[in-house]
Amino acid sequence: MNATTDRPARRHRSWAEPWKVKVVEPIRMTTRAERERALLEAGFNTFLLRSEDVYIDLLTDSGTSAMSDSQWAGMMLGDEAYAGSRNFYHLEDAVRRYYGYRHVVPTHQGRGAENILSKVLIKPGDTVPGNMYFTTTRAHQELAGANFVDVIVREAHDPASDLPFKGNVDLAALEALIERVGASRIPYLCLAATVNMAGGQPVSMANIRAVHELARRYGIRVMLDATRAVENAYFIQQREAGFAGRSVAEILREFCSYSDGCTMSGKKDSLVNIGGWLAVNDAALYEEASNLVVLYEGLHTYGGMAGRDMEAMARGIEESVQDDHIRARIGQVEYLGEKLLEAGVPIVRPIGGHAVYLDAKAFYPHLDQEQFPAQALAAYLYEASGVRAMERGIVSAGRDRATGRNHHPALELVRLTIPRRVYTQAHMDVTAEAVIETYEQRASARGLRLVYEPKYLRFFQARFARD
Repeated sequence: MNATTDRPARRHRSWAEPWKVKVVEPIRMTTRAERERALLEAGFNTFLLRSEDVYIDLLTDSGTSAMSDSQWAGMMLGDEAYAGSRNFYHLEDAVRRYYGYRHVVPTHQGRGAENILSKVLIKPGDTVPGNMYFTTTRAHQELAGANFVDVIVREAHDPASDLPFKGNVDLAALEALIERVGASRIPYLCLAATVNMAGGQPVSMANIRAVHELARRYGIRVMLDATRAVENAYFIQQREAGFAGRSVAEILREFCSYSDGCTMSGKKDSLVNIGGWLAVNDAALYEEASNLVVLYEGLHTYGGMAGRDMEAMARGIEESVQDDHIRARIGQVEYLGEKLLEAGVPIVRPIGGHAVYLDAKAFYPHLDQEQFPAQALAAYLYEASGVRAMERGIVSAGRDRATGRNHHPALELVRLTIPRRVYTQAHMDVTAEAVIETYEQRASARGLRLVYEPKYLRFFQARFARD
C-alpha cells in the first residue's frame, strides 16, 4: 500500500452560515395571476414592483442586508447631536483602521460621495478612465462635464471567459488614453472593486499596484469605488498567489493603500441599510469636500446620516472584514451559481462576489438587443416564480449623449443579487429551480418596447410593454 491509500478517505463536510436567526420577517408566495397583474402595473420593470408582491427579493444587495445584534445595540447608542456626534468619530476610526484613509466625509449613501468627488475634481471637458462604467458613478461624472472612457481588460466583456481577475485595468489602454488626451485633463482614474457591471468581477493586487505606479508617473489620482472592496479582498486571498495565508482585513488595507481615496456605499459591504462616505488622504481635497458636503448632504460630522446609522456602520465595517463572514457571504453566491452551471444555464463566469449574472443574450438569442432581452428575462422570472432580479444591459447603459442612440453593451445581463445574512440555502434552491424553469421555456419569450423613459438613470423608472 502506498502512503495515500493508508490514510482514510477525506470526507466532504458541509458548511453553514456563521450566524443564527434571531428575528424573522414573513414573506408570502403570490399566485401567478397576482404576479401578472403586478408586472403589468409596474410596466414590466422590476424596480416598480411593490416589495409585498415579491417572494424572494434579489433586486439588489444595497441596503438590504440583515444587521447583527451588535449593530442593533449600537443603534440605541446614537448620539443625535447636530455637530460633533461621537458616532462620527467611531465611524472615522473604523475607516482609518480597516481602509487606511486619513480623512472621512460621511454622506447619505454612495452616490452622495460620487457627487461630491465629481464636483471637487472634475472640470468640463475632462476625461475619467475606469474599469467599466457604473450607472450612478458615470452619471455624476458626466453631469460635472467629464467623458467616461472604459479601460477594463477585454475579457471583462466576455461572459464565458474564466479569467480570475476580469476587473483588471488594461494598462496599455490606460497609458494610450493618457498620451492621447493629456494627463492634465484626467482628474482621476475611477477604479471599481469589484466591478458590478462585469458580473461582480475582482481586481488583482498586482493590477492595482501597476495602476498606482502608472498613475503616479503621470501625476494622476487613483480613486477607488470601494463599495465591495471587502469581497474583492476575499477573491485576492482565494485566487492570487502569495495571499492565501493572509487575512481579508490585511489584504483590504494593502489594496486601498494603492489609491488616493475612495467613494463608499455602506449599504453593501458595511452591512447597513443607509449611509456612505468619501475618504481621501489629501488634506486640501478633504477641506474642499467637507465644505461641499454642507451644501449637498449635511454637516461634515453627519453628512446626511443619523448618529445611530453611523454607529451601525462603524460596527458593520468591523464585522465585514471577518473571514468567516465573507467566506459564507460569497459561498452562498457560489452555491447558487454552481447549481445553475450544473443545469446548463448561461451565466457570467467566474461567479462574482455579490450576485449571479444570467447571460440574457445566450438565454434569448432570438431577441434583438433593441428588444431589451435582459429586461424581458427579469420580467419572465418574476412572473413565473415571484423572484425579483434586475436588468444590467442596454436599459442600464442608457443613451449616447451626442447621438441619443442606445448604448449597446457587450454584456446583456440579469443580476440575481444576494443580500447579506438574509436568505437561506433553501431560498437559493428555490431561486435556482425558478431560473432553470424559465430557461427551459426560453423559446417562447417575447421582447419589450419602451413606453416611458425618464431623463436620467432610466432603468429605475422606465416602463415597457411586451411586443
